[in-house]
Amino acid sequence: MRYQGKLYRALNPIYAREPLSGRGAELYGGRFNAKGVPALYTSLTIMTALKEANQVGNLQPTTLVSYDADIEHVFDCRDDTALRRHGMDAAALADATWRAQMKISGEARTQRFARELTNTGHCGVLVKSFSPAATENDLNLVLWTWGNAAPARLMLIDDENRLYR
Repeated sequence: MRYQGKLYRALNPIYAREPLSGRGAELYGGRFNAKGVPALYTSLTIMTALKEANQVGNLQPTTLVSYDADIEHVFDCRDDTALRRHGMDAAALADATWRAQMKISGEARTQRFARELTNTGHCGVLVKSFSPAATENDLNLVLWTWGNAAPARLMLIDDENRLYR
């Protein structure tokens, strides 16, 4: 599928000056990227981005950014048939043990799935949010490929250059 529209990220302020870097995910790994692999975890709504960034405890300082996106080759995880073709299902995507899997074997099942999708030319994956407060309408777009041109154009919205002052 192709995604065109706005995307949002609620960043730890440590990474606020690098909203296009994927550095945090690269350092620590994420559900859909192994350590050493940059990824941008974005959301389709502001509220989903906030839910993702503040999953436990109290609201911590957060920098909210938005992007204009035109991303081709997005795998839609809402498609159960397509998931099955890749040996995945909704329960495997939601499996909360991905961090433990990563520590034990070096790569979680969802990270392997992401690597396989990347190898077949996918720029990202559209997936429901797994934050505790998420509803069925909360969706994320995790990107492995992005830049300022097709097939994965992602442009930070910062008309007043606020992040770089």
